[in-house]
Amino acid sequence: MPFEDRLGEAMRHTGDSFELGDRRDLVESGLIRGRRRLARRRTAAVTGSVLALATVGLGGAYAAGLVGGGGGGSSVAAPSTRQADGATSGEEMVSLFKSLLPAGGAVTKEQGSGPGDLRASGKPGASYAASVSGVFDDGNGPGLIALGVRRVDPAASSSGEQVACPAKALVDHDSCQTEQRPDGSRYMLLQGYENPNRSDSAKAWRAVLLTPKGTLIDASEWNAPAQKGSPAGRETPPLTAGQLKALVVSPKWLSVADTLRAPEKADRPVGSGPSAEAVQKQLIALLPAGRGLKAVERGGQDGYAFVVVDDGRGKSLVQINVQTGMSDVRPEGTTSTLPDGTVIGLAKKSGEKGGAGVAMWIADTVRPDGFRVVISAFNTGNQNKEATRPEPALTLDELKKIALDPRWVTLK
Repeated sequence: MPFEDRLGEAMRHTGDSFELGDRRDLVESGLIRGRRRLARRRTAAVTGSVLALATVGLGGAYAAGLVGGGGGGSSVAAPSTRQADGATSGEEMVSLFKSLLPAGGAVTKEQGSGPGDLRASGKPGASYAASVSGVFDDGNGPGLIALGVRRVDPAASSSGEQVACPAKALVDHDSCQTEQRPDGSRYMLLQGYENPNRSDSAKAWRAVLLTPKGTLIDASEWNAPAQKGSPAGRETPPLTAGQLKALVVSPKWLSVADTLRAPEKADRPVGSGPSAEAVQKQLIALLPAGRGLKAVERGGQDGYAFVVVDDGRGKSLVQINVQTGMSDVRPEGTTSTLPDGTVIGLAKKSGEKGGAGVAMWIADTVRPDGFRVVISAFNTGNQNKEATRPEPALTLDELKKIALDPRWVTLK
């Protein structure tokens, strides 16, 4: 299922905890997952994460598709009110959440949502997720904390991405740490910013736990009482790194997960493209020879790869998206059609992530059978930051040549 569809489904199944607005920036990592909706929205090879994040300008629980959505949440803490069939309610989520926060702090604007709310309202089926949020003030200023619990397929690549540190070339952050726990769970702590270009002082820290059985616990905190639209009320988010970890790894959330709907095994989505490893290997092999291009960072996921190159004149981010089933997409920019019916679009435009002076050059190709290869290059190693060179390291002709190389077809 496409990322945005997964997010929408989670939003429909959980409480209306936040004012989301347009959350497309949550995919700020640049890892286009080869999904059809993203392709229609932008023909460039970059939208935005998570290797994760996931999901992130950070976006935290949003990036994991856990928090936000459509009604039924509890706005007042109350004693445990688990339904007769065992389903967790929003009130119970709030109570549990507050019990796990550090003593001495005040919690306001608490909201919770769980499958018990859906059943109590007579809606059929079970929820995939439960969520809770509140503004916590330890005396040093208020900060929003949000947490979601969800059951996922632990073998799915999208699940593993939630506990993998993103590349700094795609998601700017101060620190990211991962840990394999004794029980086999994987834990990640990412300390970064709400806005990837650091246009303000809004910090966002995210902690995620993925258990071997597929419970995903995803928490985020901000140094402001709201994710968006509120000035920072403190220097850092209210929970320390250790306190945030303690909140996420608490075994009490596992009983919540037991009341959630089990996921189906993840299928490879239409248009997801070949593996990250295959795309990355091919991209690096097709970089122009004799140009002194040195790969200083690389990464990717299914249908997508990136490499940051440096020819001695500054870093340049190059990324490529390889997709199938995209015959309904028309490339952006100046287009032409080859004798075999392949449509080529070439464009030079400004960067879209806020970096000063960033230029984005794109070569987008769609073959008659819907096989699409779109590659872009930037005059910076991180498009959230200012330009580091006058132009991208690869010319538009070189990008076009890479996109049209017949070896991509072998990856279909």
